[in-house]
Amino acid sequence: MTTWDSQTAARWWELGKLVHELDMQNNARLRERVAKIGLTIAQATALRELTGPMTLSELAVRLSCEPSNAVVVIDKLESQRLVERRPHPTDRRAKQLSLTPEGVEREGMLRFLCEEPLVTGLTQWEQDVLRDLLQRAISAAETPNI
Repeated sequence: MTTWDSQTAARWWELGKLVHELDMQNNARLRERVAKIGLTIAQATALRELTGPMTLSELAVRLSCEPSNAVVVIDKLESQRLVERRPHPTDRRAKQLSLTPEGVEREGMLRFLCEEPLVTGLTQWEQDVLRDLLQRAISAAETPNI
């Protein structure tokens, strides 16, 4: 267990600020890139997460949002003819979401536009270490201290 003193609190504060700044820079860069192909970050994320037919609820889990929020994103993508709703093969109450051929093409454009890594100043090894450390920190934060 960590002893909380002023130095520990200052380190946590600085780490939080650095992670936030990296996130802000990444979001700004991503927003600029996806706008070039007429999408918002939420729409681009939905296209990337639609790796196969799935329900709106399944997509909402992948987007870490409520289904009602995912509806807004899917409605816009559907109006752009990038996503289509089809009857679910086993649940007549549900619809399955799928990328249209245009959606597959746009998703490919996303991959090209966003292939530059978030942390270009780091070696591949450093990026792997950072990813592993962030995953560990997230897992630790999800585990209650009882």
